[in-house]
Amino acid sequence: MGLTYIDGTVKAPGRRQRAKRIRFLIDSGAIYSVLRRKDWMTLGLKPGRELEFVLADGSTLTRGVSECTFEIEGRRATSPVVLGETEDEALLGAVTLETLGLMLNPLSRTLQPMRMVLARSRR
Repeated sequence: MGLTYIDGTVKAPGRRQRAKRIRFLIDSGAIYSVLRRKDWMTLGLKPGRELEFVLADGSTLTRGVSECTFEIEGRRATSPVVLGETEDEALLGAVTLETLGLMLNPLSRTLQPMRMVLARSRR
């Protein structure tokens, strides 16, 4: 298996200007997407809350979390985004993928439409 990247456009919700094209590493094992510091600063994003994250080596770090509008493969949705630092990789995580109705096919390493499931009560 290799790494899968995709280009996407991000912007602050409710703003028409300041859209930015970014190359994301698709990480379906990551909960949230991540933007590098220079990118979220350009967009004018502000942290709404802070969360603690555990790294693969077991260490922890704290990052701010905001909201961002993502456009990937013609689909647009607003999703939480981690406000990363300079050394953080731009990631496209599971919450954003699901919000966009997309999933990563691990065999072809491509994004595909997700089968959306809805439950109904029986009355």
